Amino acid sequence: MLDFRVEYRDRNVDVVLEDSSTVGDIKHILENELQIPATKMLLKGWKTGDVDDSTVLKTLHLPKNNSLYVLTPDLPPPSSSHSGALQESLNQNFMLIVTHREVQREYNLNFSGSSTIQEVKRNVYDLTSIPVRHQLWEGWPPSATDDSMTLAVSGLTFPCHRLTVGRRSSPVQTREQSEEQCTDVHMVSDSDGDDFEDATEFGVDDGEMFGVASSALRKSPMMPENAENEGDALLQFTAEFSSRYGDCHPVYFIGSLEAAFQEAFYGKARDRKLLAIYLHHDESVLTNVFCSQMLCAESIVSYLSQNFITWAWDMTKEANRARFLTMCTRHFGSVVAQTIRTQKTDQFPLFLIIMGKRSSNEVLNVIQGNTTVDELMMRLMAAMEIFSAQQQEDIKDEDEREARENVKREQDEAYRISLEADRAKREAQEREMAEQFRLEQIRKEQEEEREAIRLSLEQSLPPEPKEESTESVSKLRIRTPSGEFFERRFLASSKLQVVFDFVASKGYPWEEYKLLGTFPRRDVTQLDPNKSLLEVKLYPQETLFLEAKE
Repeated sequence: MLDFRVEYRDRNVDVVLEDSSTVGDIKHILENELQIPATKMLLKGWKTGDVDDSTVLKTLHLPKNNSLYVLTPDLPPPSSSHSGALQESLNQNFMLIVTHREVQREYNLNFSGSSTIQEVKRNVYDLTSIPVRHQLWEGWPPSATDDSMTLAVSGLTFPCHRLTVGRRSSPVQTREQSEEQCTDVHMVSDSDGDDFEDATEFGVDDGEMFGVASSALRKSPMMPENAENEGDALLQFTAEFSSRYGDCHPVYFIGSLEAAFQEAFYGKARDRKLLAIYLHHDESVLTNVFCSQMLCAESIVSYLSQNFITWAWDMTKEANRARFLTMCTRHFGSVVAQTIRTQKTDQFPLFLIIMGKRSSNEVLNVIQGNTTVDELMMRLMAAMEIFSAQQQEDIKDEDEREARENVKREQDEAYRISLEADRAKREAQEREMAEQFRLEQIRKEQEEEREAIRLSLEQSLPPEPKEESTESVSKLRIRTPSGEFFERRFLASSKLQVVFDFVASKGYPWEEYKLLGTFPRRDVTQLDPNKSLLEVKLYPQETLFLEAKE
């Protein structure tokens, strides 16, 4: 199955077709949706170049989801001013004063301009119990020719419009009334008259009641004989069904039976539905009455729409019958297929109610055509009760499974976060250790460098003069920041730099420490290092202090 989102001006149309369909099939669907002749359409957006109406979609190798757009160069564009006025009308509210003729009662009904005439009639049905097909109206404007028209374009008087509704008389009632006026001898019994009136009110004549084919209704078969493409066959079935019995009918799923299974059974448990398979047979005497009175009843249509996926097949032609029995055997087993195979023509149409289960598809009910609206509704509701109980179990199982999966996802996420935190912590520790190692290496290198400088200075010092030296000797006593003292003798003629080198060789470089004299207090490191000790007055002896520079 291929999905197409088709854009035309301000509208989007979703089309679902099998890949064995053609481009012309898409145009045919758009013709019904957009009310534009297919010959006026240019379908653009194909990624494989230009195509024609006969091109089979399968040959284009398309993805599942596609976007197309329609151009209509031969049609004039809509007037912007007209569109603005129409939009304004759609947003307006109309007050419809509807008089029920038989009981002389008025109803004041509010509808938006976007509501359709069909919606008004269905609302009136809820109030008066007159089915739409039996309603006889007075007061609609001449322009209101189609029930699908919105109130905004139907020509109603704004803001208030008066209408009258009554029950349409059947031909049988009219005939009875005329006969009663002419003679009192012939009377129609209530039961017979009611049954016959129901048939005629739904458009079923005497011949149709007894299986005689009407040429007006049998213009074309419900499905082509030996239908190969199920989607195309269902499109023709839906169109022919609408032409025979009107637009109020079940919404038939367009696609293969397998696709209908997917739609009904294989989504989330809350979204699943029952599958109703309608098996049509044109040769059955029950078909026309069943379709017009039961299958097109508004209550049945509404219930099926809300709770079922409805799929249809025509069993009239032998080739189509054989194909369905093959599908039935594959999906439901030989017992169900044999049950349908043994059904006589006059037992059709059939309505199969299917419920999807974990391992198989179960046929809950096979409803034959000789039933009533009430009985059909009761059997549909009984199937829904069984399905609802199973659905609640499936929802519970699904919720529990999702809860377990959520717990597992949360545990996996917590474990992932924990691993991430451990990894980040480990990386931080590794970075810290690397930084400590780097700083330690720098410290060691600096210490080694200082030790090397100290040893070099120590080795470069001139020898300490003896006390009995004949030369002038200066004796210096130096106090360290820790309170320790060390002493040394220097020649008075030695430069001050020799004292600085001596102090540095003890681990106190003059770049980091200053050497202070006591009386007077002075910073010896600020003196010229090239002067002699005698010149800087560090002779014959002096006590100095080491102090760290700030």
